[in-house]
Amino acid sequence: MADRKDLAAEAPRITEVFERRHEAAGNLCLLATLRADGSPRISPMEPRIFDGRLVLVGMPNTRKFADLARDPRFSLHTATVDPHVGDGDAKVWGAVRDEQDLDLHRRFAEDLFAETGIDLRGSRFAPFWVADLAGASSVEFVNGQLTIRIWKPGSAERAQPLG
Repeated sequence: MADRKDLAAEAPRITEVFERRHEAAGNLCLLATLRADGSPRISPMEPRIFDGRLVLVGMPNTRKFADLARDPRFSLHTATVDPHVGDGDAKVWGAVRDEQDLDLHRRFAEDLFAETGIDLRGSRFAPFWVADLAGASSVEFVNGQLTIRIWKPGSAERAQPLG
């Protein structure tokens, strides 16, 4: 598994597409988790990139977090609004871990307040899901040709033009 810093170093184009689409959609992404019966669940999520980590936080006691507590595997897809994918889209997948570093939580809450005005300072984050990445991909048009990029940890992203 890898972290967000590895993704940025080994797959700069996928990282650029993911971060551009993440920001353009107001940080909204779609999170895929597995329900207790094994069927998929898709939930809206506003992940944050903080301190070199991809952090999946949100309202506590939601079904998506119960899913992750039971089975940490996930997929996260940038919100796509253009059926022609003119601005590209990206996804990352892997597993989450609950990082209980209180100093990290404090700094995260301070950063969140500074950026958004949402005041969670002094809150205890349980869980505080941090993504360990097993792969990523992006789709975008390059010189008029649909191109898929794929990344696995430990290797450079590779491009595969379609058409």
